[in-house]
Amino acid sequence: MSDLHLNINLNFQQLVEIVKQLSPSDKLKLNEVLWSGETEIPSEHQNEVLERIQKSKNDPSRLSNWDEASKKLKP
Repeated sequence: MSDLHLNINLNFQQLVEIVKQLSPSDKLKLNEVLWSGETEIPSEHQNEVLERIQKSKNDPSRLSNWDEASKKLKP
């Protein structure tokens, strides 16, 4: 495969419209390429999640019932 270098200014919606034109098999190939690389989660985010998990273990009363919490999210 030869190298191809492109510098095209597109907004996100334009990119989406281009991807929509791909065949289903090419969309799957693109998806595989996009997700084949390792997704790195910043250590700050990892630490925040671990802290929240520990706080919940230490004080389970701070957790909300999902049914009640989801009602608060709806307008």
